[in-house]
Amino acid sequence: MKNRMILFILAVFLTSSSFSQIKSLHDFTVKDIDGKEFNLSTLKGKKVLIVNTASKCGFTPQYEDLQKLYEKYSSNDLVIIGFPANNFMSQEPGSNSEIKQFCTSKYNVTFPMMSKISVKGDDIHPLYQWLTKKELNGKLDSKVKWNFQKYMIDENGDFVDVAYPKTNPLDNQIVNWIEN
Repeated sequence: MKNRMILFILAVFLTSSSFSQIKSLHDFTVKDIDGKEFNLSTLKGKKVLIVNTASKCGFTPQYEDLQKLYEKYSSNDLVIIGFPANNFMSQEPGSNSEIKQFCTSKYNVTFPMMSKISVKGDDIHPLYQWLTKKELNGKLDSKVKWNFQKYMIDENGDFVDVAYPKTNPLDNQIVNWIEN
């Protein structure tokens, strides 16, 4: 009887603890820039760099280095995913089609771009809830400080690290993560 009670208490604890809430990137489905469903489970086995982007930001030229990074490492199973967001001083006011046109014509972006979302506040997208809350991602809490914050996800869909907006996409923090 005592052993059953201990097992019951343990089972209740494990099912109600934060461990049961931890997901992987592969559990999410988002919409691409054209509005089509994009199941992130298709990225199993790839490292993923998630970046919240904006077209009218001082960091917007980072698109160029993100594209260089993608071209250099996509054959090594790196995927960069851009998530346009208008959360910071309305620096991404355009529609999805305008954002797509801007990215392809100005920066020749070929990495996947998703539909515009919110990366903070009351309407934060569930993926960004996972990225920013330790209780959900199992790694750390982070606040999206500005446009072009970069989240590193490993081949298993697990959160690894964050690089803040001022960090250039070609910085050693990101390159070393890709190469190791």
